[in-house]
Amino acid sequence: MELKIVPVDNPQALNLILGQSHFIKTVEDLHEALVTAVPGIEFGLAFCEASRPALVRATGTEDALIDLAKKNALALSAGHSFIIFLGQGFYPINVLNAVKRVPEVCRIYCATANRLEVIVAETEQGRAILGVVDGVKTAGVETEKDVQERKQLLRTIGYKL
Repeated sequence: MELKIVPVDNPQALNLILGQSHFIKTVEDLHEALVTAVPGIEFGLAFCEASRPALVRATGTEDALIDLAKKNALALSAGHSFIIFLGQGFYPINVLNAVKRVPEVCRIYCATANRLEVIVAETEQGRAILGVVDGVKTAGVETEKDVQERKQLLRTIGYKL
């Protein structure tokens, strides 16, 4: 077995969701879940098929996002994994539960706009995602000032009253 670190190419720091499912039907079901959860959503989705013909299957609403998802899925090449890139102004918090409710979805590795590295194991049979490095190492514990700034930010962006 060989361990690899696969960086996710995300030049615009878009929000993304990385997960694992178990069936080719995932592509269409995730597409339906996303457009139903947020009408007008912009996204690109790619899914790595785990059996022959072992292709990257893709869909979405924006060609550039679909291309980005395909490029990253191919770089990962881990069976039954999927990656969803959300357009500017669309956030995982608005679609994550819909994605998790898709019957084929087994797990979500992360939902982030941070710099992301995926830890992949490669064997003679194929590849598997072992985990992710999401963002940077923790710098410390928040102070009272940090607490107030966090609370203010959540209210400024409309997630808390």
